Amino acid sequence: MSRIASYIDHTLVRADATPEQIARLCREACEHRFAAVAVNEVHVHLAGRLLRGTGISVACAIGFPLGGTSTWVKWYEARSALRGGANELDVMIYLGALKDGRYDLVEHDLSAIVRLCRDYGARCKAILECALLTEDEKVRACQLAVAAGVDFVKTSTGYGPSGATVHDVTLLRRLAPPTVGVKAAGGIRTYADAIAMIEAGATRLGVSAQASLQILSEERLLLENP
Repeated sequence: MSRIASYIDHTLVRADATPEQIARLCREACEHRFAAVAVNEVHVHLAGRLLRGTGISVACAIGFPLGGTSTWVKWYEARSALRGGANELDVMIYLGALKDGRYDLVEHDLSAIVRLCRDYGARCKAILECALLTEDEKVRACQLAVAAGVDFVKTSTGYGPSGATVHDVTLLRRLAPPTVGVKAAGGIRTYADAIAMIEAGATRLGVSAQASLQILSEERLLLENP
């Protein structure tokens, strides 16, 4: 049995994703027992129906990938996803406000989604997009996300200048309390990448659908040929 599958959010958030591809994503998640599938809001209902009763979470990207929508728009998108069957939300923070020093807006934006998640018994992940932040901004973003009550802090969208780094995962793990998970996402393509992130403190990995299967294939080969 895979030791790494339970860390993985099996992800397909491409603009051209089709219902058939989402159905395949869900079948693969069931076969390999991934932690979750991660999809866009338009595919939540399908994923929720296919995964009902399996114990595999449906994660939905909110305000993705830019975070450049109002709190109300994010809240409405989040409510639609939760009603459709999502039980985890990956929410892009309000980066412009963070850069402008308007920290109250960043926390307010996230808090609104966190409260909604609590109403539905769902988990909230705050995406920080670390590649666009200075070290001080990473620290502040993590602190604000934790203050807002999120369940995870997440390194990246996968659409930024770069993805997860061991440095950023280590930093977020040091800053976040033990009750808050750390999700590494973006650029995790090999078993070695995945292990490096886990050893740095990641408790969840955001991995594209193709890369997830490649990682498990590499893991199998290593287990068969120690």
